[in-house]
Amino acid sequence: MPRAKGGFKTRRRRKKILERAKGFYGAKSRLYRIATEAVDKAMQYSYRDRRAKKREFRSLWIIRINAALRALGMTYSQFMSKIKKANIALNRKTLADMAYNDPAAFNKLVEKVKS
Repeated sequence: MPRAKGGFKTRRRRKKILERAKGFYGAKSRLYRIATEAVDKAMQYSYRDRRAKKREFRSLWIIRINAALRALGMTYSQFMSKIKKANIALNRKTLADMAYNDPAAFNKLVEKVKS
């Protein structure tokens, strides 16, 4: 049986890696072995950062809510406690968007929670 030297299947596999490495700097986008390492590392980062992104956005929302509340003489923790007691089911993303884009409605919500 003749030895398979790397025809269709091998070329297709290598081409897939080099396509993913398009735009990388220097040899990382041209040489298969180096491109493989770069693509593997990039995939690890993308997997990790899809999870980190969720944490970062939640943190951003909390910061925005807290900043808007402090201008109204209240802290984030007090507000979240009172909003839960008032049975108002708004998530942090919505609250942050409201505080940022519609301060009047956010002020009404804070007054409702305070009373």
